[in-house]
Amino acid sequence: MKLRIIIICFFIVSTFVYAQNNEESRRATIQYGTETEIASLIQTLRNEKEEYLDDELVILIENTRNQRILTSVFGFFGEREKGGLEERALRAIQEREDETNETILAAVDYLGRVKPAEAIPVLMELLNTGERRFMNSAFRALGRASSSDSEAAGEIADFLIDFYNNQNPGTENQSEVITAIGATRSSNGVSFLAEIVTDNSARTPLRIAALGALSSIGDNDGLEAIIGCISAGDPNVRSAAVSALGPFSGEDVDKAILEAFRDSYYRTRIAAAQASGARKFEAAVPYLRYRAERDETANVKDEAVRALGAIANEEANTVLESLFAERRNPDRVRILAAEMLFKNEPDKHFTKLIIELDDAKTKNQTALYNGLLKVIGETKLAGDKTEIVNITSRFLLNGGIIEKLYGLDMAANNGLVMLSPQIKTMTGDRNETIARRARRTAETLGIELSDE
Repeated sequence: MKLRIIIICFFIVSTFVYAQNNEESRRATIQYGTETEIASLIQTLRNEKEEYLDDELVILIENTRNQRILTSVFGFFGEREKGGLEERALRAIQEREDETNETILAAVDYLGRVKPAEAIPVLMELLNTGERRFMNSAFRALGRASSSDSEAAGEIADFLIDFYNNQNPGTENQSEVITAIGATRSSNGVSFLAEIVTDNSARTPLRIAALGALSSIGDNDGLEAIIGCISAGDPNVRSAAVSALGPFSGEDVDKAILEAFRDSYYRTRIAAAQASGARKFEAAVPYLRYRAERDETANVKDEAVRALGAIANEEANTVLESLFAERRNPDRVRILAAEMLFKNEPDKHFTKLIIELDDAKTKNQTALYNGLLKVIGETKLAGDKTEIVNITSRFLLNGGIIEKLYGLDMAANNGLVMLSPQIKTMTGDRNETIARRARRTAETLGIELSDE
């Protein structure tokens, strides 16, 4: 017995030391690694959804001009909309003669995602140079960056309209300018966009971009132009018009959405489902049920299920329950229905989810099992925790890697402090991803860990 305890203690200490060494190794990679090694590390951090090396990465790019390192770090921070690199990104644009095109484009995209006010004049100056290699990204970033300030948004919308009309952005950039006007969310752009939408001679991509931009702005002055396109001859314009209806309300809008469910073009039916979900349009529930059960296109079924989840009234939840319970339905429909149900009524259906999860495992229905496992891993219960404690304990003690990771998420999401012994043990797991997740879970739950 004593020997067994010694072995267990040795294992825990060894794996804890390994975890520490692994983190130190990653810091050493940032300090001394090649561009390839650093890019690989960033991808690993991205996969693990870890942020603990962000400060080191900020320091790393402050003085480097290595294109691969800069683009990797800008991309990693930008996709999380994480600040901290604004000064370096602005410098990359202002001193662009010393940077590669890839670095400048990554910096532009980053600034558009984090939206600092100081980026606006720099991006405008970049566009005014007329350098076409940067225009596409700069238009997109400028629209985003201005959206957080209503006064600046109006000025930028006017700037972009003038650029479109008088400075020849090029055919390849016209759609991007239109989209950027919508991204400002300024009503200054409505009349300009409505003119494009109603111009039957305009190229289809421009009309589609303008419809999306009007939807982004959401000003009722643009609604008439959108509804006018519902009956367009081009099916792509029709579907874009239906998609654009989401932010609007009124009897005409309701009729247009319901009619769109009958369109033979599948993208229009998808748009109708999405618009119904965005508006929580209860009258659409029977149409959505029909599409979820019978539509010939899988993507239409998916969007119908998502819309039912967004509407989430009693009728919609009953439909979702039926779709989930019917074992003859495709796996993707059942998984999506479960995902929607557990956003709306998790406590009510938890027992059924465990039954279906175990049934899928018994029948080796791997895709269904993995999908339902993800659903249960994200579930948060408000009431009795007995069942979720039992299934979580099972995952932590006997599950595979994925089950253990989801089990740790379940413990954190549901405050399962009673599972502290299992969680403490897992902080010393040989798998560094599990060990780190266990430490993070312990921190979330307020579980004290020994330094030894």
